[in-house]
Amino acid sequence: MSAMMRFTRFCLGGCAVLLLAIAPALRAQPLTFNAAWQQVLNNNPGLAASRSGVTQSEQLANAAQALYLPQLTLQASYTRLEKPIELDLMDLNPIASNKNNPLLNSAAVQQLIQGLGGASAFVTQFTEQDLVTSSVQALWPLYTGGRIDAAQTIRQAQLDEARQQFALKQQAAFELLTERYYGLILARAVVATRQRLEQALAQHLRHAERMEAQGQIARVERLSAQSAYAKAKVETSAAQRQAEIAELALASLIQQPGHLEPSDGLFLYSQLPTADDFVQRMLAHHPGLALLQSKQTQADGLLTVEQGKRLPELFLFGNYSLYEQDTLAAKMAPDWLVGVGVKVPLVSRDGLSDTVAAASTVQVQVKQLLAQLRQDLTLLTEKSWREADLAREQYQSLAVTEQLATENVRLRVNAFQQGLGTSLDVEDAQSRLAAVQTQRQAVAYQYVVCLARLLVLSGQQAHFIDYQPQNRIEVAS
Repeated sequence: MSAMMRFTRFCLGGCAVLLLAIAPALRAQPLTFNAAWQQVLNNNPGLAASRSGVTQSEQLANAAQALYLPQLTLQASYTRLEKPIELDLMDLNPIASNKNNPLLNSAAVQQLIQGLGGASAFVTQFTEQDLVTSSVQALWPLYTGGRIDAAQTIRQAQLDEARQQFALKQQAAFELLTERYYGLILARAVVATRQRLEQALAQHLRHAERMEAQGQIARVERLSAQSAYAKAKVETSAAQRQAEIAELALASLIQQPGHLEPSDGLFLYSQLPTADDFVQRMLAHHPGLALLQSKQTQADGLLTVEQGKRLPELFLFGNYSLYEQDTLAAKMAPDWLVGVGVKVPLVSRDGLSDTVAAASTVQVQVKQLLAQLRQDLTLLTEKSWREADLAREQYQSLAVTEQLATENVRLRVNAFQQGLGTSLDVEDAQSRLAAVQTQRQAVAYQYVVCLARLLVLSGQQAHFIDYQPQNRIEVAS
């Protein structure tokens, strides 16, 4: 054996050993419903966006807490005047400022004025033509007609609204996960049922071919069995495609590509709490109701803001000069000042009466929406409870039907093999059994979906998993 051949065999053997070693790691890991839900919470983009909205509302609510704090402003300015501000002392004496006064026009007085520096000696300059100033200004609201309190209340209500919207998105994601997770389980159970039907019809076809060869049945009986087997193969392939689509949908939701292997099964809880229990919990915990209540709080705050515009405002103010030019006006001006101010609205052009009326209308609107939502959610809760209870009853009643279909298949197969029945009888019996099994699986899926909706409506989705381990009826695939 050449060296090249030995090297090739070594490489192939090593690769085979490596593949055998990593094969278990390549198998899909069992995925529980709880694990899938955690992946949705961590990876779903819609929930992440809603969570960011909650963070934004928290920051805005924190910002509103600063509305009662004083406002400090650093102000600097440069001003160019037409001319400096001056005062001529001669203007203070109307007699002295009279140019026709013979006393002022005398040579002695004129000589005295010239000796003092001329007429400009009587002019005092208060400012320069270019003014540069800087100061710190303070404004501290003491009373604003309740508008600051209302604004803080509105921000807090908006934060609560964002939290309830996030809770609603979580509920919607939980329901969607339930539909897709157990939908994949249902789809694969249907595939298994179709495969069993296909195998049964394949065995029936082999019997028909053997009996035709022995002259026990006509050719049409074998053709009927062959047609039924071909149809079963097509239906199995269609069921497999549906299962692949269901797996893609679940993988997209939990952001986990690749083959998925749900480890939880369809189930039916033996006895649910009463519909009234779910309704009472729904009225107490549903985030949609809490969201509208936060809307109502915002409407109340908006009305307070509009009504507060009619009330006076009381505030403290102050100013401290940081830089002033070396002028007489700057020397005369104080370095700081403080005071108390009040502002009373008299006439406004913003239609205050109409805005107050509009805010009151919002209050009424929110109350009506809240009452309507209570009715709708109550109806939906009772409907979901009845649908879940009906699904449980249907699943239990279909057990007898499945037993009957199973026994019918046995009898039809025996009759056909003994030449006392037709191929069509066997095919119909096999198809009815597969249909009953598929119907039971679909009813169990409907039960799980309705139960998840009930728990979501009543704010108990965290207890969904508690309904599986105890007092449950496993649905075989």
